[in-house]
Amino acid sequence: MSEADLGDNFPSPLAGEGGPRREAVGGRGGALARARNLRRNQTDAEAALWRLLRNKRLLGWKFKRQQPIGPYVADFVCLSARLIVEADGSQHLDSAHDAKRDRWLESQGFRLLRLWNHEILTNSDGALSAILVSLQAAAGPSRPGGGRPSPQPSPARGEGVQDGPFHG
Repeated sequence: MSEADLGDNFPSPLAGEGGPRREAVGGRGGALARARNLRRNQTDAEAALWRLLRNKRLLGWKFKRQQPIGPYVADFVCLSARLIVEADGSQHLDSAHDAKRDRWLESQGFRLLRLWNHEILTNSDGALSAILVSLQAAAGPSRPGGGRPSPQPSPARGEGVQDGPFHG
């Protein structure tokens, strides 16, 4: 029996059909597979917070959810502010694993904000206020509203101040 005779019994590989789906393994691939699973199985608090953060709804700040960072997966991260927001339940209280994870993420230049699921679900305004305070701390006083700083004028094109410390 030839493949032509079995044509209808084999799915078309060009259509992306057939065969088991390959799972990512090792390194970032393992974290990516975990992140996908976490996105599909989010908690009520994560879903509620994502509705408030997605599509730059919080004053234009861009967040990603269930984002792999090294060997870990952050619930929510604003990469431009290097801020990770974790929605935690009681299982995270005094967790040695979380402490180790937090130290590693902080060593990579991230700041962490942990919010209790109950707080997110019952006081979303308070949760958003805490996130904004953390974002504004990351932005610094020269970046109100969390926007990126404006580029400096180009001295090469004759723009900007001519009487600064580097101009005679």
